[in-house]
Amino acid sequence: MSRLKSSERRLKLILMLQDSKKKLTVKDLADEFGVSRRTIFRDFNFLSDINVPVTWDEYSGYGVIEGYRIPPLMFNSRELATIMVGLNFVKSQVDKNLVDDAKGVELKIKNVLPDDLKQFMESLDDRTVVDPFLHFGADKKVGGNWYLLSSAISQKKRIEFIYESKMDGAVSSRTVDPYLLVFYRDHWNLIGFSHKRSAVRNFVLDRMSEVKILDEIFDGNDKINVEGLIFNSNETGQKIRVDIDESAERAFKANLPTKIIKLERVGNKKIKVEFKFDNLDYLNDWLLQFGNNVKVISPESLKKKREKTLKKMLTEMKS
Repeated sequence: MSRLKSSERRLKLILMLQDSKKKLTVKDLADEFGVSRRTIFRDFNFLSDINVPVTWDEYSGYGVIEGYRIPPLMFNSRELATIMVGLNFVKSQVDKNLVDDAKGVELKIKNVLPDDLKQFMESLDDRTVVDPFLHFGADKKVGGNWYLLSSAISQKKRIEFIYESKMDGAVSSRTVDPYLLVFYRDHWNLIGFSHKRSAVRNFVLDRMSEVKILDEIFDGNDKINVEGLIFNSNETGQKIRVDIDESAERAFKANLPTKIIKLERVGNKKIKVEFKFDNLDYLNDWLLQFGNNVKVISPESLKKKREKTLKKMLTEMKS
C-alpha cells in the first residue's frame, strides 16, 4: 500500500486497535502500513503521550481499553470526496426517504468540519452529479420502511405485514423471516423465508403495509449466501435465451436484473445469453431498450409478447 503521512497512519492505527476482533502484533501492523517495526513502536509511544489507552497481552496482542472511542469525523480530503460521491449517489435515487436521510447526513458532516474542508465538500456537492437521469428526471417517492426492516434483520426477529400482489392486486397477511434488503434501480426489496409459501421469496417494500416486528426469533446464519438469496429468491423463473450483438454486451450484462447462467459466442459478433426470470411482462419491456441488438430465441411466450408489443408500437406510430 502507498505510504501514509504519520498523522493519518496513527489515526488509522487507533481505528484498527479499537475495532479489531483478532490479535494484532507489531509485525502485522508494520506489514499493513508498509513501515518498519521501529516506526510502529514510535507510533505507540506517540499514542501513549496523547493519552490513548493502548493495551497489550500475549493472547490478544495490541488493542485499546474497551469503550474507548475517538471522534469519528476526522476525514482527509480523499475520504471526504468518497463520502460525497456516495451521498450524491443516494440523493439521486427516487426513494424519498433515502434522499432525505442522505441530506441529513450531509448536513451533520458539514456542521462539524473545519472551514477548508467544508468549502471542499460544498464544491463537490455542487459540481458532482451521479446518475443524471435519476437525479434530474425522476419524481421522488416513499419507498417503504427499510430502516424498520433492517432492525428486524439485525435482531433476527420475525416480521408480519400486509402484502399487495403485483400480479392481481390481491391483499394477504404474510409472516416472514427477513434475511436481506436489496435496493434495485428505484425500489427496495426484502428477501426472506415466507411461512405462507414455505420458501424464500422476494417482497417489494412499497407493496408492504402494517409492518410489525414480532417477538419471535428465527434461526439465522450470520454468513448468508447473499448472491444465492438474490438470484434464487424465486425458483419459479422460466429459462430465457436471447442473442445479443457484442456492441450491447456490456450494457446488457451490467443491467440485467438477474444472474446469467450461460454466455457464449455463437457467430460473427453475436453472443448467446441464458438466464432465468419469473416476470416476462417486465422482461419484455426491459428488453426494448436494446432495440434490434437483442433477439429473443426462447421461450415462445416471450417471443409472442415481444411481437405483440412491437406491433402495437407500429400501429400507434401510424395512427
